[in-house]
Amino acid sequence: MEKFLPFLLLCLVIFLRKVNGQGDMITTTKFIKDGETIVSSDGTFELGFFSPGNTSTNRYVGIWYKKISVITPVWVANRLVPLTNKSGVLKVIQSDGVALQNVTNSTIWSTNSSRSVQNPVAQLLDTGNFVLRDANDTNPENFLWQSFDYPTDMLIANMKLGRDLVTGFERYLSSWKSSDDPAPGDYTYHCDPTGYPQDVMRKGADVIYRAGPWNGLRWSGAPNMVNNSITSFGLVMNNKEIYYKYELVNKSVVSALVVKPNGNTMRLIWIVKTQGWVNYHSADADDCDTYKLCGAYGTCNILSDPVCHCLDKFEAKHQDDWNRADWTSGCVRKIPLNCTGDGFIMYSGVKLPDTRTSWFNETMSLDECRAVCLRNCSCMGYTNLDIRNGGSGCLIWIEELIDIRQLSQSGQDIYIRMSASEIGSAGSSSKGDKSVILAVALPLLFALILLGLGVGLILYKRRRREDPVVTTRGRFSGHNNKNDNSNQSHHEDFELPLLDLLTLINATDNFSIANKIGEGGFGLVYKGVLEGGQEVAVKRLSETSNQGFHEFKNEVNCIAKLQHRNLVKLLGCCVQGEEKMLVYEYLQNKSLDIYIFGEIIIS
Repeated sequence: MEKFLPFLLLCLVIFLRKVNGQGDMITTTKFIKDGETIVSSDGTFELGFFSPGNTSTNRYVGIWYKKISVITPVWVANRLVPLTNKSGVLKVIQSDGVALQNVTNSTIWSTNSSRSVQNPVAQLLDTGNFVLRDANDTNPENFLWQSFDYPTDMLIANMKLGRDLVTGFERYLSSWKSSDDPAPGDYTYHCDPTGYPQDVMRKGADVIYRAGPWNGLRWSGAPNMVNNSITSFGLVMNNKEIYYKYELVNKSVVSALVVKPNGNTMRLIWIVKTQGWVNYHSADADDCDTYKLCGAYGTCNILSDPVCHCLDKFEAKHQDDWNRADWTSGCVRKIPLNCTGDGFIMYSGVKLPDTRTSWFNETMSLDECRAVCLRNCSCMGYTNLDIRNGGSGCLIWIEELIDIRQLSQSGQDIYIRMSASEIGSAGSSSKGDKSVILAVALPLLFALILLGLGVGLILYKRRRREDPVVTTRGRFSGHNNKNDNSNQSHHEDFELPLLDLLTLINATDNFSIANKIGEGGFGLVYKGVLEGGQEVAVKRLSETSNQGFHEFKNEVNCIAKLQHRNLVKLLGCCVQGEEKMLVYEYLQNKSLDIYIFGEIIIS
């Protein structure tokens, strides 16, 4: 009996396959009824009839993942016209292509291909693409129709999201109306090719979210959507089409991008162990992802309160609106542009502005890009098109800069057009200075440098004798607080050594747990060793701390002015990106908190 067991199992598999499915193909003589399915040859996808949600009894033709326990349709055929009973039949008809018919043989949905062939067949491919083709022609370029051209609410691997530039045909996602109704809902997700390509979410005709332009690695405003061990992302752009797609690096992983009925757009991954979907990444993650929340030249920082601020050198266009937390009117330059003599100031760490009113060139250098922008008075800013390999290409904005946000990681640089009188007071070096100004300023600058070197050398030798910690001095850039009515400059000099972030990373072994010596509401304290061998205590302000920039600045001002034999000495500080740190002398065998706050705090 045992020697016949494999044969019996094979017969059982063949029998079940005949009962439950008919291979991966439908022909003019082979069709499927409600209750029957076809399955892709590798067993990944299945096509058949289903009822959505928990309450609907309507019947739809769809495609779903075969190997997971929860039916998750990745495509729906008759989403506008459901069947009300289980009498549906899906067949291939010579004139209509693939057609769904009801009990009276009336066609309620069809592919309605404009071309016809002698022997049409419909096949479910291993990619999940349901195609109509000639039985003897498997060339994708000759497909008569394919489901990948008509996505519903889900983007799966190798699907295209974008536009055919020759025909104008666009592939985009549209949400379901509800979990029980796959009819098109209020939200659509597009790869918008207007200007320079970017992913956008629309509610009706209005843009409500923007992922930012493609920078060669990812969308500018989606720093987490980078190539990884699961997926690789890419933008294809040529004379015929522009589209975004992703591929699965690990073929055993099931992952898809879905637009939910409420507009949430998320990348889902199926977890085999828990037999459920998990949200790997959400597009619209926080308030700062709301399109143009802070208006033109406003920037959104989710760690700030309020979240909206004007860019440095800008002020609220309508202050009364801003006082009411209505930031949509945006900001204007404090000093208007003059075109002649204008220059540029670099702003770092941002999600790039809306590119629908932009111009780009893939071969220009950054200097050439600046020159083009400078010659055009309507050009408001520029940057590199591609950030890979040191940067290349040119991206130019022709109108106001809208929908900027500050990113805590992987933000980009942008050069914004400013009046000549603002260039000299910019916190960072600008390429917009006029040569005539340089011709006058350079001789004076050279003399000042010689004088400064002499004075600096004297001070340097004196400091080396007094203190082994040698650092450079710098500036703090204050936040542009629109609730502050003073005209005080936002760039204040501090007589306090500034240490760069890399120095403190090396000193603390990348802020390792082994070097942690304390913590509190402000964050963590680490022991570190500077290059000269001096031991220090580094107080690192947490991103979730309630201490903002001004409180931090006040602490630095107060402690720097205090000198007492019983008070631990403040050696320096670090302000770089979102990082704010204080560097104290390290006191052996004692907690820094005890020396600063006293024993009563510990007890």
